[in-house]
Amino acid sequence: MKVLVIGSGAREHALCRSLSLDPDVTALHCAPGNAGIAEVAELHRVDALDGAAVAALAGELGADLVVVGPEAPLVAGVADTVRAAGIPVFGPSGEAAQLEGSKAFAKDVMASAGVPTARSYVCTTPQEAAAALDAFGAPYVVKDDGLAAGKGVVVTGDLDTARAHAAACERVVVEEYLDGPEVSLFAVTDGETVVPLQPAQDFKRALDGDQGPNTGGMGAYSPLPWADPKLVDDVLRTVLRPTVDEMRRRGTPFSGLLYAGLAITGRGIRVIEFNARFGDPETQVVLARLRTPLAGVLLAAATGTLSDVEPLRWSEDAAVTVVVASHNYPDTPRTGDPITGLDEVAELDAPHAYVLHAGTRRDGDTVLSAGGRVLSVTATGKDLTEARDRAYTAVARVRLDGSQHRSDIAAGAAADA
Repeated sequence: MKVLVIGSGAREHALCRSLSLDPDVTALHCAPGNAGIAEVAELHRVDALDGAAVAALAGELGADLVVVGPEAPLVAGVADTVRAAGIPVFGPSGEAAQLEGSKAFAKDVMASAGVPTARSYVCTTPQEAAAALDAFGAPYVVKDDGLAAGKGVVVTGDLDTARAHAAACERVVVEEYLDGPEVSLFAVTDGETVVPLQPAQDFKRALDGDQGPNTGGMGAYSPLPWADPKLVDDVLRTVLRPTVDEMRRRGTPFSGLLYAGLAITGRGIRVIEFNARFGDPETQVVLARLRTPLAGVLLAAATGTLSDVEPLRWSEDAAVTVVVASHNYPDTPRTGDPITGLDEVAELDAPHAYVLHAGTRRDGDTVLSAGGRVLSVTATGKDLTEARDRAYTAVARVRLDGSQHRSDIAAGAAADA
């Protein structure tokens, strides 16, 4: 099977790494990719938002499957163009991707499907936002209705900060604050059959102790030793299947990866948000534990044959990923700094610890930072404690001037396990 992956982040590196280990994959391509992905896939220059260019490249390569990684190309309808060219593609249509592209649309789908979520108001003026904020009270939750690369959400106890964020967005969703731990659960679906993956927890705040601004994610771990053993089945029954069924009923079937961001509240499971693609950095730990070859699962979802796939197999090991970010992330990150120590990680504890590239590029023999989140240092172990130790030992080998990372990824879960 020839596979083309679209994207350039650590999520796509994790996908490419898994696909490169799949014996059914005979050729692996990525566009545009990054310095790390280049080690496992052939890179191609293409505008990921240009559906015609992506479809043309897939045709030239004779791709049997195209995997669209990021949200922006999905919302832009890139998967539609590839699908129209007769090439199987893993990723929802532009219309179905509105589950992520518009939080107001997602709320409407959940209301129709009876999916439990936070009470909310959709606001288009500062006056409407102010009234909604007053109605719910602190802590205030204000979400940009459109795509914001994981950074369009403000959760704050400061009313002025909440109002300022609302004023800076064209349309916002103001909703009640959900207490309790957060969980990310992915599901592969072909629009009818829904196959859940293993849950993970990510860390959105920039600093230790969940302090600082929201980011795209500073680390993640899986499994969740504190979670109810029935969690996946409960989410499948109350959230994932009803949402997929409702999307099909509306005539916009959702095929690809449905990501449910959840809060486990005192009143039960509540959906915080949906994404229309693999999450980053959760993908790094979920795929580290997947033992079933990935390509066949994604192809089955793309071709409507997911019901024929055997139950997924998972490692009992734990996985932890720690994001190494650029100086000044998540504001205006500094880029162009050399990264060293990657060879030391490769020699450290392979295959238990490895580096997945996010924002990198190569300049001759030197790897340079090229984004806010630069690397995802990932490790596995017999439990979270061992996985954490391996991950942070590897992080210590990486040298990037001015870089930052959290030191407490999975610390609480490991201590309580």
